[in-house]
Amino acid sequence: MSHPPRTLLRLLSLLVSLLCVTALAACSSNKSAGPDTTATAAKVTLHVGLFGTFGYKEAGLYDDYMKQHPNVTIVEDAVEQENSYYQALQTHLAAGSGLDDVQGIEIGRIADVTSNHASQFVNLNDLGANSVKSTFYSWKWQAATTKDGKTLGLGTDTGPLQICYRTDLFAAAGLPTDRDAVSRLWPSWADFLATGERYKAASKGKTAFTDSAGGIFNAIMGQSQTQFYDASGQTVYDSNPAITAAWQLASAAATQGLTAGLQQFDPSWNTGIASGSFATLACPAWMIGYIKGQAGQKSKDHWNIASIPGGGGNQGGSYLAITKASKHQQAAYDLIRWLTAPAQQLAMWTKAQHFPSSSVAAADPAVAAATDAYFNNAPIGKLFNQSANDLPVQILGPEDGPIRNQFGSALLTIEVQHKSPAAAWAAALAGIKNAIGN
Repeated sequence: MSHPPRTLLRLLSLLVSLLCVTALAACSSNKSAGPDTTATAAKVTLHVGLFGTFGYKEAGLYDDYMKQHPNVTIVEDAVEQENSYYQALQTHLAAGSGLDDVQGIEIGRIADVTSNHASQFVNLNDLGANSVKSTFYSWKWQAATTKDGKTLGLGTDTGPLQICYRTDLFAAAGLPTDRDAVSRLWPSWADFLATGERYKAASKGKTAFTDSAGGIFNAIMGQSQTQFYDASGQTVYDSNPAITAAWQLASAAATQGLTAGLQQFDPSWNTGIASGSFATLACPAWMIGYIKGQAGQKSKDHWNIASIPGGGGNQGGSYLAITKASKHQQAAYDLIRWLTAPAQQLAMWTKAQHFPSSSVAAADPAVAAATDAYFNNAPIGKLFNQSANDLPVQILGPEDGPIRNQFGSALLTIEVQHKSPAAAWAAALAGIKNAIGN
């Protein structure tokens, strides 16, 4: 095949450039023709605002992307506590300043974004997101879509639930350590608490059975389709039987002295993971990577994973959204589309144990086959796939985050201040009404 002479190519290139100067709008405004190569070819720095440990940096995905796109520099701005992160995000949204190009949104906040902040985030369908819709679980996609069809975030992961436990502490308490035998200890949450009583008697209070009452409450709620809102969008936090059942079990664990009285993700909780001050915690898939980071190599082989009481459930899972304040919206979209593509979601599962929100990635045989040497070679693919297959399609509301936080704070007062469950429940309801106005 013959090729045009280089001189002719240069002349053609010059002619195209001159035409673009004369008709700039025609050369630059048509996003439907493909990625904005003008935006992605320029040197850009993309700021990514996140909370907790999303794992992209740790798994080397930022470095991989920057190698493939040498014009792009990625700067991650991470905050440990999601609650602090989202409060700051709301402040920046109100001010219209201080925003990152990409903002992580936790699943408990996504309904707030779609209901109350849609005008401040980019409709990703305008940048081509519809072309990747089929690669995600439909419920994950829908949760980030407004009633009028704007998609405001691409899903990162999901949080299928199991129980992580310390084999060394179980052995010291005379309990079985084999994961199948441990799973048989607690087919229900009542059995979980009964096992806790056995552990407490054997350990003589030197360590706690589980980390927190709030962790139990959130896990049980993660097994319910209806949580704080019903299908019509009305709040039901004070009337949903699933909430009162979760409260009764969680507050019983607190009053019976089965918990370490820690608030998840506080520094003292991180220390508790590292030191082995508690034997169990409800464990979304993403938690196992967090445990490794906090406990370190000295605790390798001390952890294992068993089935969660009641089976199934989801806790957590996030989205990546783009603020309209971003000056690099196309470049930001190119990044989040790549980070949430099936290949990268598969990598995040095998490298950082973040279970895919991509149905394409989840169907890959490598997901089901995964094991984890740190957790005594636990078959994490089989365990979390089993839980993911039982996930309820949960009803999300705009104030899920504040409501959940109020219940968690109230349970902590039972653990730390020895407040009665009835008084703590009343305080939780009052706090919720004060926080959300109804």
